[in-house]
Amino acid sequence: MKFFTKNEVKAISIIFIFLILISAPNFIVSLRRARDAQRKADIGSLQDALNRYQADFGTFPLAIDGKIAACEPVSYLEVSGIKTPVFSPCEWGKTALADLADSSYPSYLKVIPNGSYFYLSNGSRFQIYGSLEGKSEDEYDENIIKRGVVCGKTICNFGKSSGRTPLNMSIEEYEKTLAK
Repeated sequence: MKFFTKNEVKAISIIFIFLILISAPNFIVSLRRARDAQRKADIGSLQDALNRYQADFGTFPLAIDGKIAACEPVSYLEVSGIKTPVFSPCEWGKTALADLADSSYPSYLKVIPNGSYFYLSNGSRFQIYGSLEGKSEDEYDENIIKRGVVCGKTICNFGKSSGRTPLNMSIEEYEKTLAK
């Protein structure tokens, strides 16, 4: 059995190193795009789940500290003789978005996606933000960056909202413009 000579091993090594150097940048870009695609899918599934929640309950879950407040009731408010539960914020990546009064009803979202997302809602509208790594993505929005909403350790730069609620202003600012 004949083995490779030193020169043949060197030539093959040089070819492999050359191929790795050429393909590494594309591989890194494809990993970034895959992470961005996952973030977009997460936000899309959250938007769909929130819209189904609103269709059933007539309101979107409120927001507490950038999280969806629709898990475990922590207290109750009584308004006009009606007891209304006040929910705790759901943990990203750990809890479901579900009807807490009816466990037999299918979850709106089996597990709220884990990631650096930020949720805002006043009950009638919502905004959900995330941060993409690629500035060349279609959803990347400089106007959202100007708002300065923080998603994890970075400034949010894309998102989805209910109806025509713009992402470049707060829900309160938008409702004031509608009232004028």
